[in-house]
Amino acid sequence: MAFQFFICRITSLTLTFLLLLSSSSSSTAAIDITTLLSSCQNLSSFSSLLSSTFVTADLTHRNSLTLLAVPNPYLASSSDLTHRLSQSSLADLLRYHVLLQYFSSSDLQKIPPSGVLVTTLLQTTGRAPSNFGSVNLTRNPVTNSITVHSPAPYSPSNVTVLSLIKTLPYNITILAVNSLLVPYGFDLTASETRPPINLNITKALIDGHNFNVAASLLAASGVVDEFQADEAGAGITLFVPTDLAFTDLPGTVNLQSLPAEQKAVVLKFHVLHSYYPLGSLESIVNPVQPTLATEDKGAGSFTLNISRVNKSVAIDTGIVQASVTQTVIDQNPVAIFGVSKVLLPREIFGKDASATAPNPGHDGGGAAPPPETSLSPENSPELSGPASHQSSPPGDISSDGERYRVQNSIVAFSCIVFHLLVRA
Repeated sequence: MAFQFFICRITSLTLTFLLLLSSSSSSTAAIDITTLLSSCQNLSSFSSLLSSTFVTADLTHRNSLTLLAVPNPYLASSSDLTHRLSQSSLADLLRYHVLLQYFSSSDLQKIPPSGVLVTTLLQTTGRAPSNFGSVNLTRNPVTNSITVHSPAPYSPSNVTVLSLIKTLPYNITILAVNSLLVPYGFDLTASETRPPINLNITKALIDGHNFNVAASLLAASGVVDEFQADEAGAGITLFVPTDLAFTDLPGTVNLQSLPAEQKAVVLKFHVLHSYYPLGSLESIVNPVQPTLATEDKGAGSFTLNISRVNKSVAIDTGIVQASVTQTVIDQNPVAIFGVSKVLLPREIFGKDASATAPNPGHDGGGAAPPPETSLSPENSPELSGPASHQSSPPGDISSDGERYRVQNSIVAFSCIVFHLLVRA
């Protein structure tokens, strides 16, 4: 069957606007997948699954991907599976449908019959063994049909691409496939059997004997209730500063003087909206991770850079470098880790908190030495090739990334003006 093209109900003006949006903001890596899918009524059920499992939040800071979407009639045949899986397992299943590489129509036609191996969002979680979080795309040279399957030998699960739904050049392509794709070795029975542990986070911190300040802040802010509610979903991972970390704050930083809303944002900045055991953090593929604060404040903001440095997990906010010093709780769906520094977001503290960087010769309560530079969302390994720790300095408005954003905006705007003049 020849490869088909199908564009959902979307006007040329809307497409022009989306192209302008992608050109001007691609450097900030903001993708609103829900809006993109809203014009495709035949994908409403799949879109709903992405939103209900919070996978959409994982996509907002990415700018080069291909989504394998399952139309409603095909998804209905898998309703038993989607209802049986727990929310965290279903989220991982859906992450397997997010390819971390942009494929245009011409790219798809160039896929060799032997196939190409592509990393998916599931692989970045560290929960897929070996490279089974990747997929293999193959093309039939006779029919030009595209098949997607696990790289594992004799994998029973594979899907066929039905049509190209939508594409925003160099940013995102949405392909319709004829079934859900199940990762090799994925436990289809793990789900409803795993009830939430209903952990009292504040009590767990107090029992840890080294997190009294953090426990007090959480209790006073009220955000701990939101954290505990997330235990029933995809799970959560908390990075909790030790009491010593609070005493190590510079004099220019006074958390107690922050307005209540900002104080809540700082606390949410310490939380990932997914369960990550320590092993997953140590082998994490995509170092730039959104936090609960990202969901409140917008794509690309309030992200953490997580990497392995000197045999420990290092966390970089752009102005503070901390390390994981201990495991407080690690029981699916909740992981709580002690960290050596209070994680200060640059969006709030900016250069005022630059003094939080460890002094030479001072370990800062066990903080790992900072990486040479931080990874920005637009420079994550999956988007730019091999892993690299080179990026523009956080907050540097004169960086290359900023200049490219301005240039892209001017070029896109000029193209639209030229198009309107020609039509006139």
